[in-house]
Amino acid sequence: MADDAEAYAWAEVLVRHGHLHAAMPTPTGQWLVQDHPDSPVRVLSGPSALVEVAADIQRYVRRAGARRP
Repeated sequence: MADDAEAYAWAEVLVRHGHLHAAMPTPTGQWLVQDHPDSPVRVLSGPSALVEVAADIQRYVRRAGARRP
């Protein structure tokens, strides 16, 4: 299970590299994430859900990179 520090680190990296437009924690422990400026805001259940999003993005990036000639 991911902790808050890990979720904060992943949120910073994903936003800095443009994989997410925004990611921020709420006082209840949930996370709000937005893929693009005009996309809807998603509510994630907690730090582990944010780390799962990071893993999904990593898999997507790796698959996309493997397809390039």
